[in-house]
Amino acid sequence: MPFDHVILMEIILALGGLGLFLYGMRLMGEGLELAAGSNLRTLLEKLTTNRFLGALVGVVVTAIIQSSTAVSVMCVGFVNASIMNLNQAMGVIMGATIGTTVTSVLLSIQIADYAPIAIFAGAIMVMLSKKNNTKYFGQIIAGFGILFYGMTTMSSNLKPLASSDFFSNIITSVSNPFIGIIFGILFAAILQSSSAAVGVLQALGAAGALLLPNAVYMVYGIHIGACVTAVISSIGATKAAKRTAFSYVLFTTIGSLIFTAISMFTPFHSFICTVTDSIPFQISLVHILSSIIATLVLLPAEGLIVKLSCIIIPGEDEEQEACRLKYVDERMLKTPPFAVSQVTKEIERMGALAKKNFSKSMVAFLEKDEEKIKEVEQNEEVLDYLNMAITNYLVKLNGLNLEDSDRLKIGSYYHVVSDMERIGDHAENITELAQMLISKDESFSPDALSEVKKMEALVDSIIDDSLKMFESSHYDKKMIDLVSNIEQEIDDKTAEYKSMHIDRLSKGICNATVGTLYMELLTNLERIADHSTNIAFSMYPKKTNARQAPSKA
Repeated sequence: MPFDHVILMEIILALGGLGLFLYGMRLMGEGLELAAGSNLRTLLEKLTTNRFLGALVGVVVTAIIQSSTAVSVMCVGFVNASIMNLNQAMGVIMGATIGTTVTSVLLSIQIADYAPIAIFAGAIMVMLSKKNNTKYFGQIIAGFGILFYGMTTMSSNLKPLASSDFFSNIITSVSNPFIGIIFGILFAAILQSSSAAVGVLQALGAAGALLLPNAVYMVYGIHIGACVTAVISSIGATKAAKRTAFSYVLFTTIGSLIFTAISMFTPFHSFICTVTDSIPFQISLVHILSSIIATLVLLPAEGLIVKLSCIIIPGEDEEQEACRLKYVDERMLKTPPFAVSQVTKEIERMGALAKKNFSKSMVAFLEKDEEKIKEVEQNEEVLDYLNMAITNYLVKLNGLNLEDSDRLKIGSYYHVVSDMERIGDHAENITELAQMLISKDESFSPDALSEVKKMEALVDSIIDDSLKMFESSHYDKKMIDLVSNIEQEIDDKTAEYKSMHIDRLSKGICNATVGTLYMELLTNLERIADHSTNIAFSMYPKKTNARQAPSKA
């Protein structure tokens, strides 16, 4: 076989190993993310303004999902959605740079011989298990095995490079700090993963094609290159989100420059080499120490980094239009457990707006307030938009890998969003009735007004209780009975009041025009109660025998 053909085959096999390595890393990360599921959400929700706690959250979350890039992009999305402020996001991002070093530690351990066993065991678990949690752990094990198998394939096929003069010249050039950093930045930007980029360096080290003095500056460059995806994701986002991405760049750049100086002017290399003879482990140590020390040094100065980013990106965000999704965006789809948590908040926001519209519509009707009619119309546009936008987001989310519990939630959310939108529609119907009262200069009798106010209190109560049940997502027998009783009372009162109003009409106490408006008002109030009941029982219909009210138009 010709020599050039041999080299070509080695390169192809090495690229195949890289592909397996990247795929194994992704498979393992997704499995860990799915297995953690709601625990991952709970961890993030415990985040406080304390920067050190935020950094700890960043370490743990990144260690779980095996991607500082995903965490940084997610933080940009959270700041863009006003869920986090810039200081909170920076604490998490700083911690994420430490969490991402876990992969390099795993890769420095000599357990590659067991990779095929892990692949086989994981594949059997995924294929034969009927339980999703078992499948997720099988995915983690299989991904772990594929990761190491790819690493071994890369290393074995990169060994000829060690004797290549051409490659030796390239490696010699990257020992120059500036060139090494630039190479690392480009490498991490292409792979979109600092863990993967460091893993490739470890594979070259295991093949004997790369020594620590040549690798160290590339590691520092990789830290900076990991920011590229976050910077790209901030394009078109709010200024706060742009500042988050830029603060991340500042943090990694300052940290890398500090360690570049340390490597140039201190015996840092020699110290690492005395710890271990294993080149992959030496590279891992540089990656770990530079990440941890840079974070510990710069975390207290987080406020200064944030201020500097505000100076470089000045100005305030313009007032956002109401017709927009506040808590979710496309970035969050990269981490489904968080996306489910945030779309829940978006639906809660929609429910609060629907309740507000009902209250405003009743003020408009009872007080003949034309200003409130306009406010209801404006809010109804937002509700219509949220119905469409959230539903589209749910469709995208449903196509991702989700926990069983999350998939059930998504299935119920479609109906919840529709019911909330219908409450808004009925509130708008009430304002149309109010407009007719105003234009005809008509009024209800004292008895009719008293009945309307009693119905309003009952409907307001059932909306409030239903939204509380949705937000809690917990089976609560007392709340179920309460909502069921109120809904039944509203049905009974509707029938009773309609009968009493017909009696008033027959006695001439009310005229036909007012009578028609009164009957339509009662119908709208009853249907709002029906849709509220649907929302209340949406999360656990199988656990209740309560009557599901029909979603009337």
